[in-house]
Amino acid sequence: MKEQSKIPTGKVQRAAKFVKTGAKVGGNYVKHYAKKAVNPSLGKEELHADNARDIYNSLSELKGSALKVAQMMSMDKNMLPAAYQDQFSMAQYSAPPLSYPLVVKTFQQYLKQSPSEIYDSFTKNAVNAASIGQVHQATLNGKKLAVKIQYPGVASSVKSDLKLVRPFAVRMMNLNEKDLDHYMEEVETRLMEETDYNLEVQRSVEISAACDHIEHLRFPKYYPELSSDRIITMDWLDGKVLKEFIKSNPSQEARNKVGQAMWDFYDYQIHTLRQVHADPHPGNFIIGNDDTLGIIDFGCVKVIPDEFYNPYFKLLRKEMLSANNELEETFIQLQFIYEDDTREDKDYFSGVVKELMVLLGKPFHQEEFDFGDDAYFQRIFELGEVISKSKKFRESEKARGARDGLYINRTYFGLYSILNELKAKVVTNKPELKAVAV
Repeated sequence: MKEQSKIPTGKVQRAAKFVKTGAKVGGNYVKHYAKKAVNPSLGKEELHADNARDIYNSLSELKGSALKVAQMMSMDKNMLPAAYQDQFSMAQYSAPPLSYPLVVKTFQQYLKQSPSEIYDSFTKNAVNAASIGQVHQATLNGKKLAVKIQYPGVASSVKSDLKLVRPFAVRMMNLNEKDLDHYMEEVETRLMEETDYNLEVQRSVEISAACDHIEHLRFPKYYPELSSDRIITMDWLDGKVLKEFIKSNPSQEARNKVGQAMWDFYDYQIHTLRQVHADPHPGNFIIGNDDTLGIIDFGCVKVIPDEFYNPYFKLLRKEMLSANNELEETFIQLQFIYEDDTREDKDYFSGVVKELMVLLGKPFHQEEFDFGDDAYFQRIFELGEVISKSKKFRESEKARGARDGLYINRTYFGLYSILNELKAKVVTNKPELKAVAV
């Protein structure tokens, strides 16, 4: 993969890149409608493919929060056309890496030494490159290490990048602009935290230690003395990423073992720690030869406040969904509906959310759930499609859903999606949840 020798870091440079990309997208639309004038039956597949390629190429050069948003969007099959999903998913681990001289410059700035002065060996080429940073392999005193280096300018450009990416997000996701405004503050907060590598090391150590008792999990050791604001050094975890693991045609027993470990990890974080690894994309999990699940990258962690946790997880009580008065009060607490909504709006939005919660709550209402049930996921995607095309949602003058729900929903959608890819059968009815549901 071609390396980058520089990244636009100034606001003007980055804005110019967005403007140039916008012009390309505009040109793609002109070409599309010119062709459509000749062939009225022409679909939008070619248009989506051209736009996805141009937008991804631009974002991958800029890196940072703009590329991270693209990565987030690629995880939801309902959010974007397939062409965008395919391109944007590359941001999980296949973004163009930085050249070695830029890596050395980062080390000299933040650790006052070059990689060769710190480690016994250090790969000049990145072994993995994503939206916020890239990973190199190193050794020190016989230990194999992973060294994550943040791209230059990422932290300082979060706010301005989100403003620049906003028009693309509105158009690509067919979003209500009020919804986007409502959630952008939450996205900005999480992205700023992701650029704070000292915070990531602290959280990595704390959550790893707290979850160390969970069966079939493994975590790398972190080295604060070899880390900084923009560099993290940790143990290298050998194994396969999810895609490689699935390609190896594992047994159902192995799939279930990995899936159970993943479910237990998230269940414990959410219901006991009340903070959660909120970036469950496939690149953040390493599956060992013994089918243990390695967890990496605690950059995105969502702390769950009580005022959100209590009403949200009430909705997972099966009987709650038939308790109309209490249900409406809970929907108001979670901002799915509002006190001053018309009765028609209350009934409509409550009905859609209730239907969604019935579907998403199914795994919690059984002792064991088969996440390989594609028909179940098809129903979720179909309902998601209905919501995304709903005129009521698009034209609502109020955002629907509390800000705190953004990353919790993202976590569950990501978790469910991975478990579906694994075709795992998982014991889901946990004591922690029963304690909440009384």
